[in-house]
Amino acid sequence: MSTPTAHARVATPDLEVRALAKRFAAHPAVDDLSFTVARGSFFSILGPSGCGKTTLLRMIAGFIQPDRGDIAIGGRSMAGVAPNRRPVNMVFQQLALFPMMSVAQNVAFGLARRGVGRAERMRRAAAMLERVGLGGAGGKRTDELSGGQRQRVAIARSMILEPTLLLLDEPLGALDLKLREHMKIELKQLQAAFATTFVYITHDQSEALVLSDHIGVMNHGRFEQLGTPQELYFSPATAFVAGFVGANNRLAGKALAVNGALVELATSGGWVLRARRQGAITAGTPVEAFVRPEATLLARTSADLPPGQTAHAGEVISLLFDGANSAVLLRELQSHVEFRIALPQTGAYADLKAGARVCFSFDPERAICFAAADAHA
Repeated sequence: MSTPTAHARVATPDLEVRALAKRFAAHPAVDDLSFTVARGSFFSILGPSGCGKTTLLRMIAGFIQPDRGDIAIGGRSMAGVAPNRRPVNMVFQQLALFPMMSVAQNVAFGLARRGVGRAERMRRAAAMLERVGLGGAGGKRTDELSGGQRQRVAIARSMILEPTLLLLDEPLGALDLKLREHMKIELKQLQAAFATTFVYITHDQSEALVLSDHIGVMNHGRFEQLGTPQELYFSPATAFVAGFVGANNRLAGKALAVNGALVELATSGGWVLRARRQGAITAGTPVEAFVRPEATLLARTSADLPPGQTAHAGEVISLLFDGANSAVLLRELQSHVEFRIALPQTGAYADLKAGARVCFSFDPERAICFAAADAHA
């Protein structure tokens, strides 16, 4: 039977941010932000450039002091605690490995600064390199390693100090696309193996979706939504999240009627469609609906669509070949609004050409509609 003290230790989040704020002149970089990160989880801060995510990360690390609010790591307030006294380590996009040192010396660098003896730090560095899949590479120079291997050295150098939090500032941004895709999987596996809490910032929504247990979508210094990748993708709380996380067709119009959870809306060109209501919407107000390309069915004729779904007519503008992510870009016939639909991987539409007439439909429950005021908040 666990004691209350033991239970409290288990329940204590590794990171707790309370009403944190930071301004630069008149600009609120971080605006009264509060959230927690559970022990051993992978938490991503996702947002566009200038939204405040790097400022937030640097306040957690102690490099920037907040104007107000508090940061607690492992249940302990960091107020007045210098960066080198905080139980955190940081991996930057520019890895800053020391070229004059061997791989093992790079990994052991933090231990040397702490006064650990050479034999012990080399032993621990070798063990850490084994854990990140670089056993036997300790004697190499860092310039003999691939980009992905250097990433793992940087992570090993940080993890050998056993931080409560590992902060990662867009660490994959400088890698080429193929290596970045590979490193996403490696990072997720490394985090699970170490069971250390990762706090990761990125503007790449694919990275955040693949890697994270939870994501905070940041905009203008605040979180628009906190949730799991699935919650953000399938149930966005705001139009900003709907437009930022994953591909979406954005359709601006006016609400014609609200029937329970569904909104009937018309675009300025007269295209009438239905979507699931999110938040308060009344008839006559401007709205924006979002429909994901993969939630839309493509057909050659309306008879080929599922019964009961509204058929919409379109004309193919172009085919966008991208392997498994291939899509067709079409123009809805009445309104001339452009609309993107994911192509099925069966090859059934391999013969489609620009100018072809097609039909398409989507379940209104798979579309989502926001009041336009929310869309531009």
